[in-house]
Amino acid sequence: MDIIIWLIVGLIAGALARLLVPGRDPMGVLGTMILGLVGSLLGGLVADALAGGDQNFSPAGLIGSILGAVVVLLIYRSVRSRSTV
Repeated sequence: MDIIIWLIVGLIAGALARLLVPGRDPMGVLGTMILGLVGSLLGGLVADALAGGDQNFSPAGLIGSILGAVVVLLIYRSVRSRSTV
């Protein structure tokens, strides 16, 4: 059951990150979900480093997931633009 929650949170975080960062991203639902999951991992690592200990799901965790997904999306765009030039 936890994996389904992770996938849903990943999809939400990825979709919100894509809405917050202007521009086109040619990725589908699966790409958006992966973006959100990687962003959630990044946000979780930062939260653990700052707060320490085991963190449970909370609205602040969702915000961290979205911010992490925004960072991952910006890195993805940077790497992608270099490879097409």
